[in-house]
Amino acid sequence: MAEPQASPEGLFASLKTLGVTFASILQTRLELLSTDIAEERSRLGSILLLSLVALFCVGVGVGVLLLTLLVVVLFWDTHRLAALGTLTVLFLAAGGWIGGLALQRLRNKPRLFEASIAELAKDREHLGSGR
Repeated sequence: MAEPQASPEGLFASLKTLGVTFASILQTRLELLSTDIAEERSRLGSILLLSLVALFCVGVGVGVLLLTLLVVVLFWDTHRLAALGTLTVLFLAAGGWIGGLALQRLRNKPRLFEASIAELAKDREHLGSGR
């Protein structure tokens, strides 16, 4: 008994379906990759902003320095050292706290493209088990 031959239409239809499926998987993975890139860009922007604020607080700008000097002069006869010490501690604490937030975000960052890599690993696993 002769085995039935695969019709050319069936083979081409299967190849077409395979191509459409592959294109769909590729599109999904690229969309996921673009989402990962957008999230990373947003996270880096947040860290940059926190770092700039921390640098400003630690390296106090001219206006804040003059305001501090004004407060010290106002309390010159009574509590000049207390005023100066309080403002110094306030600015250093704010700069340290915001700098710590930036470092924490930098250390706790997810792996770049973690979701995309996980999905590609799942795809590879599914393709390998289909053999």
